Amino acid sequence: MAAHLLPVPLGDYVGLSAVMFFIGAAGVIVRRNPLVMLMSIELMFNAANLLFVSYARAWLNDAGHVFAFLVITVAAAEAAIALAIVVITFRASDRVDVDDVRTLHG
Repeated sequence: MAAHLLPVPLGDYVGLSAVMFFIGAAGVIVRRNPLVMLMSIELMFNAANLLFVSYARAWLNDAGHVFAFLVITVAAAEAAIALAIVVITFRASDRVDVDDVRTLHG
């Protein structure tokens, strides 16, 4: 179809995006530090963005770029709000662990 536009095959982008997504998913599942979990979620968002942009380029359609822009906007809002919550929640504690949030009483 439009294979001459992509110097790298589309499958390579899909594979890289899958690897990035599963590294992010493993970071969310395995790590208990909320900052590392937020970075892993951002990595998963960027994996989705890579797929959106690569398919948009392969299919000569701008919708993927629009969706990637929306994902970037959501990721920025998520990072700002989540970092504020993490800072407020763990301000007084020396150790930061996601499982400690369940023991908070307010």
